[in-house]
Parts: sequence; C-alpha cells; structure tokens
Amino acid sequence: MKRFLVLLLMCLAAPIAAQTGLPPAPYANKQLADPQQEAAARSLMEELRCLKCQSQSIADSNAPMAGDMRSQVRERIAVGETPEAVRSWLIERYGNWVSYDPPIASAVTWPLWIAPIFLLLAAMWLARGRFRKSKGDK
Repeated sequence: MKRFLVLLLMCLAAPIAAQTGLPPAPYANKQLADPQQEAAARSLMEELRCLKCQSQSIADSNAPMAGDMRSQVRERIAVGETPEAVRSWLIERYGNWVSYDPPIASAVTWPLWIAPIFLLLAAMWLARGRFRKSKGDK
C-alpha cells in the first residue's frame, strides 16, 4: 500500500516538476518599437509552426517554446535580418517541419507534394473503369 501511495504522489508531482521556473524570453510577448519591423516579425511568426503544439503557429501558441521562438524572431528582425534569413536560420535549426510551407526540392518533402496528384490520377483511373460501359451493354 505504501508503494502505491508513493507512486501516486510521484505521478501527481510530475506535472508540477515539468513546469519551468524561468521567466519568458524578453520579446516573447513584447512588440518591437518599430511598427514595420514588428509587422515583418508578426507576418513571419504566422508562417512558422509551434514545435510543441503542432497545430498552431508560434504567433498563436502559448507554449513556452513558441514564446522563445517569437523572441528569437523579433530579436533577429530588430538587428536588421530579413524575414527570409530568419526563416532559413529556424529551418536549419529545427528542420523543414517548422515551416508551414516546406520546400519542394527536398527529398523528404517531395512525396508530400506529389501524393495529392498521384491520388487524383488514381481516383480518375478508378472512376473511368467504374463508369465505362462494358462492351456487352448496348
């Protein structure tokens, strides 16, 4: 019984231990002073995927990792980097998956671009065979 209680307490304490005690990144929730730089950073943040949430952009996510990524984007834009350079740096650091628009030229992503075309052709071929009149029907 004692072991069960210890195990139960450990399971309940695990989420508490997983919470970070660190403050958020400096520009996670603070906009840049220059409106043009902030607009460029915001536009880029909407095109980047949160690695923890996986279904939200880093602009929409409340995850601490998304906050860190927002801060990195804003810091790099503030020092004069172009949004494309920042995107390239993030893709190099986290992989193509961080971008909602992965490159076609990559050997890993080309099946994702080709699969819909292949499936459409296969569906048309199956439909052609299904709806074609047989030679015996007149």
